[in-house]
Amino acid sequence: MRVLVAEDHPELADDIAEGLRDQGMGADVAYDGASAIEKALLNPYDVVVLDRDLPRIHGDAVCAALVASRSAARILMLTAAATVASRVDGLNLGADDYLIKPFAFEELVARVRALARRPPGAAPVTMRGDLVLDRARRRVSRAGRPVSLTRKELGILEELVLADGAVVSAEDLLDRVWDENADPFTRTVTVTIARLRRKLGEPDLIETVVGSGYRLP
Repeated sequence: MRVLVAEDHPELADDIAEGLRDQGMGADVAYDGASAIEKALLNPYDVVVLDRDLPRIHGDAVCAALVASRSAARILMLTAAATVASRVDGLNLGADDYLIKPFAFEELVARVRALARRPPGAAPVTMRGDLVLDRARRRVSRAGRPVSLTRKELGILEELVLADGAVVSAEDLLDRVWDENADPFTRTVTVTIARLRRKLGEPDLIETVVGSGYRLP
């Protein structure tokens, strides 16, 4: 899952992004409305966490621009205004959800996960053969044995499981699990998949489709 945090207070924006990365998400940051629009139209975000009071271009205008562009990203709008009228205004602009400052980080994570696009009927706990992935608790087991994964390993596994047998390219994994600072010319995905394979054990669950990517058959 990849998230854009658009917030004009750098310390808060960076803290939110780092917290989301700790939850296994890819997270980028924009400190003003113009940067938020540019990044949101350039990258495949699942959710945009959008502060309403952004400089350069107001958050309302950013929301309207993303909706008009038919961006696939869901929009979680942040605001210090607690009135019903303010929340209704934001939702009428096309925001998918609203969170009032100050907020508990745990609630923000829960709302981001709820907004993120999932295949129809995807359950919090998914099984493929003897592999069990509990996305809500961020836990993995195989044949009843707990498997300890890093954030990126878990992120890759989640993307492969949710693809439901379809091939996922290395480029797509880099886009969805890492952030904008990832070097597209590195072997980061290949190395992480190799570690993931070792931890999951035999028989190998991840199939390499030469020239295309990876899948869980």
